[in-house]
Amino acid sequence: MGTTGAIIVYICIWWIVFFSVLPIGVKSQNVEFSTNLKGNDPGAPKNPRILKKFLITTLITSIIFAVIYYLVINNYLNLRGYLQ
Repeated sequence: MGTTGAIIVYICIWWIVFFSVLPIGVKSQNVEFSTNLKGNDPGAPKNPRILKKFLITTLITSIIFAVIYYLVINNYLNLRGYLQ
């Protein structure tokens, strides 16, 4: 796996994990839509904790990527062999 391929795989895994982690621990504002029209969505989270989710996503992605990289380097996951 080359450098460019490794970066692309890491970014793809990162976004998939990020969208999986994003809804965890979200609490809505619990405000009725008809009583509070101050420009924000009543379904918007109170405190989304985005930085914490970025760090968790990066940690999980690094572990998954390390496993995939190990499998590719040691030819346990060799797609070129299957295509021939």
